[in-house]
Amino acid sequence: MDFNYYDTFITVAPDCPAETGTVPPDKKAGKTKPGIEYELASSQPYGYTMEELMYEAHVRHKGITREELSESGTQVWDEFYAKPKACLRASMLPKKYGWGIHFNGEGKLALVPMESPEYRKFAAGAGGDVKVLAAMRNSKK
Repeated sequence: MDFNYYDTFITVAPDCPAETGTVPPDKKAGKTKPGIEYELASSQPYGYTMEELMYEAHVRHKGITREELSESGTQVWDEFYAKPKACLRASMLPKKYGWGIHFNGEGKLALVPMESPEYRKFAAGAGGDVKVLAAMRNSKK
């Protein structure tokens, strides 16, 4: 199964309320899923594929320990991907918090703040052979 994008740029949702790339706030109970996705992607630009980022965010959000992961082998991965998943076009990062997502030729991703020249370049299709997709809308219109 290959659940990744290659040479693709996801723009913010047409109805994204943010005006700049914004760090998702934590809740009292700890990090939110978008907060974890942001932390992972921003700390390692082009370090994760979409599959890897979504899985790692799931593991951290659910509090699955490294020991549990090493004991279960690929079972947690297999269980996570056993059900269909929404791609990062449905993530709150481009829908609510103002982050574009660029996938390079290897399928590795980096966050691009919507106010940046790099974002405008990718969104205008000036990134070479990069396919441009919009994030999913927040509301049905």
